Parts: sequence; structure tokens; C-alpha cells
Amino acid sequence: MQLRVEKLRVSYGNIKALHEISFSVKAGEILTIIGANGAGKSTTLRAISRMIPAHPESILEFEGKNLLKYSADKVVSALGISHVPEGRRIFGNLTVTENLILACFARKDKKQIARNKKWVFDLFNRLEERKKQLAGTLSGGEQQMLAVGRAYMSGRKIMLLDEPSMGLAPLLMLDMFKALKEINSQGTTILLVEQNARLALKFARRGYVIENGNLILEGPAEELLTNPDVKKAYLGA
Repeated sequence: MQLRVEKLRVSYGNIKALHEISFSVKAGEILTIIGANGAGKSTTLRAISRMIPAHPESILEFEGKNLLKYSADKVVSALGISHVPEGRRIFGNLTVTENLILACFARKDKKQIARNKKWVFDLFNRLEERKKQLAGTLSGGEQQMLAVGRAYMSGRKIMLLDEPSMGLAPLLMLDMFKALKEINSQGTTILLVEQNARLALKFARRGYVIENGNLILEGPAEELLTNPDVKKAYLGA
């Protein structure tokens, strides 16, 4: 397993957000975690990327390395875990190109960086058209493209994506997931959390359902799509 999570516990003060959740992600796969707002999806990703502390007895391992021993910046630069947070969090006062290059702060392979930037511009043509434009002036869909492109530029092995469909028009949403498929085909593992359960399960190979900080279901994505409980709770059926 590339990523191993066991008995992950996270609390915000006296409030327990995650209750010993366990799951694993294989190298090269697409895995999704679905659930309602406040279920613990974003908290799970933030714990993996070390943006928030996990209980010291939690087990978080990436390629055999203990994530609890790494700071958030080293999770990116030393391990190759990139995180596209909810709300994008791009640098609005920098240009598109500057945002992409900033993601390479720990990389020294200049030729590969140039190739990666070209690949991102080939994948997201709109970004190339706006490469000198301040990121804060981009549309919501373009900002999401930039957030994903920036994560790709960091030298990622696995990409953690938090609600990439949020705020996107239906056509842009489909374009975004096509782009993510292309990124996965290049060898990047994808761990996706989504409130749009139908879209996420059609995109992923495997899925987990989280409810009130507990993982309650898991299985192949196509099976979860036809599960009566999942359909009733998350698919509007």
C-alpha cells in the first residue's frame, strides 16, 4: 500500500472529529471518500497532509514512512504528497505562471519543471492563455484548474483533492474530472473527497463512506453506486 491510515483520530478541543478511521490507498489508483458536510472528509485529508495534528496513537504511513514525524512542508517536498484544499487557496496577487513555479520550491530539476509546466498548459489551455494574468482575477473554474496544476507541479506522487467540483458549472466539472483522469494516467495516485457522490463514484475505482467521523461502508465504486443505503442517503434515490 502506498498510503496506510489506521485508527486515525482527530479532535478539535473537546469535539472528536474522527473516530479511529482506517483505510488504505494503492499506488496509482483513484480512491474516493464521500459523505455529507461535516462528516470528516476534509479533516481526513488535512490530517494526512499534516495541516492539523492527529492523535499520537494514530498510524499514518506513506510508502512505509511515518507521516507523524514530518511537518506539512516536508510532506510535500520530501514525500511527494500534494494537497488541493477546499477553496483552492491560490496566491491571488501572483500570476498564473508564478503560482505554478512557486509550487516547485523544493525541486532542482529545471528541465523536468519546464516539461511539467508545458504539460499543465497543454492540459489546461485556459491557463496558458492567462499565464501572465493575476490569479485572483481568474474565474472560479480557472482558479480550480490552477490549484490542480500547482499540485501537479510540486512533484507529486499522490494528490489529495478536497471538493474539486465545488462551485463549478456542469461542463467545467466534467472537464475537471477528465483532466484528473489524465493526471492519474501519468502515474499519480488520487485520493478524492467529494460531496457530489455520484460524480465521485463514477470517477473512482474504490470508495469509502464517512458519517460523523466514522467510516461506515467501503467497496468497489460501482457497488457503492448501487447500494440502496448509499443511493438513499447520497444519490437522491
